[in-house]
Amino acid sequence: MMKIVYPNCCGIDVHKTFVVAVIAITDDQGITQYYRRRFSTFTNQLKELKKWLDYYSCFHVCMESTGKYWIPLYNILESERDICLAHPKYVKAIRGKKTDKKDAQWIADLYKHDLVAGSFIPPAKIRQLRDLFRYYNKLTSVQTSEKNRFQNSLTWSNIQIASVVSDVFGKSAQKIIKSVLDDPSQIPDIETLVHKSMIKKVDHLKLSIEGEISNEQAEKIRVIKAHYDAIVLCKNDLEQLIKELAQEYQPQIKLIQTVPGFKKELTSIRLISEIGVDMTKFPTSGHLSSWAGVVPANNESAGKKHSTKISKGGRYLKPLLVQVANAVVRSEKHPEIRNKYLQLKKRRGHKKAIIAIAHRLLVAIYHVLLNKEPYNPDLYHAINYIPPEKELSVEEAIQFAKSHGFKIA
Repeated sequence: MMKIVYPNCCGIDVHKTFVVAVIAITDDQGITQYYRRRFSTFTNQLKELKKWLDYYSCFHVCMESTGKYWIPLYNILESERDICLAHPKYVKAIRGKKTDKKDAQWIADLYKHDLVAGSFIPPAKIRQLRDLFRYYNKLTSVQTSEKNRFQNSLTWSNIQIASVVSDVFGKSAQKIIKSVLDDPSQIPDIETLVHKSMIKKVDHLKLSIEGEISNEQAEKIRVIKAHYDAIVLCKNDLEQLIKELAQEYQPQIKLIQTVPGFKKELTSIRLISEIGVDMTKFPTSGHLSSWAGVVPANNESAGKKHSTKISKGGRYLKPLLVQVANAVVRSEKHPEIRNKYLQLKKRRGHKKAIIAIAHRLLVAIYHVLLNKEPYNPDLYHAINYIPPEKELSVEEAIQFAKSHGFKIA
């Protein structure tokens, strides 16, 4: 008989408009009694659910993370309950025996034996910071789309100003474009519109704006620019709100900024919004890396370890780590990371090497936050990267072979 870890627990099956809760109470003889109730997702009913749990002295709750529908329930229960939020694939009921009531009972049965692995849920303030940052990233994506759409409209009208200036959204370029839109029939006096550093490009700029802009395209470009400016304004307001909310995490932000690639304050805050500041929530750095999806999954059978890809976890954190890793390996300021990347790239290719560097950066952040100490590059093994075309001495060849895992006879 399996050991019962939680003799009094509750399983909750979460839906958009209602939740089904089943309390499982197991006595000393191992006999379990079930108590079921259904509640709507209105706030007053969720508070009734809380009172119902109090009546049965049930303080251990397990529920599945269905979309965003679990969040209101979690917010109401988290202060007084030990909540295990499980991925739906880990608590899925047996096929053919799946109803809402049976789903909730199945969750309760799994949880009472401690067979459910809970997801990492940061504190409420970190969750709020995470929500704001994810919306900030969405706005950044929309902003990029509008920039591309703006350039496409210019190309449609054969305005080739992007071939002359480096940034179409620069002050000089925008003055020229505005002047062209105001009166497409006249070539503007470009010398008075551009910065003095661009005087040499005046002739090319005059040629680049000799296009044919219809009234419809001109209006479309104005709408795109207005939308772009509104997004920039919203992002600035949101950035200010994010920085104000992150003020209490300044000590942790300063520590993260010592790690290569995280010097910008906003990048450090974005990382904190995903992993929090309390690293004791993860037993080891390996657990954090696995949660972030920057290490391969385990796949072993009959004593054989099969090749596996990294997991799909960390859909918000992983792109950030990869972006930072790509920037760090191009710089020579951190040879302990760059040389490791070059070494791995020769054997495994760029993509796997970058994931390995992202993993290394995350492990460094884990220890920086756990030990409350700045990043120390001396703790990493010095790796002397040797270009392939260089001739090696016997000693260098032996060291090179050892660094790649070969045993030297």
